[in-house]
Amino acid sequence: MTNSQESSLQEPRRLTCSRCGTEFGCDLSGNCWCAEETAKLPMPIEGEDCLCRECLRKAAAEARSPDGAQA
Repeated sequence: MTNSQESSLQEPRRLTCSRCGTEFGCDLSGNCWCAEETAKLPMPIEGEDCLCRECLRKAAAEARSPDGAQA
């Protein structure tokens, strides 16, 4: 079995959001929910891994804010 075949057979990773602790799935095959998001932030921030959908959206809103304040 080639590496690409092995990758396509992998189950989605179960992750815990670095900010809020919510558990969510990450599909390494490129079909992850985050690919649908318009927010593209440099990841990971030091000490963080992926964020859940809600925290990703909050971080994107904060990044768009002129003063960086929470929205």
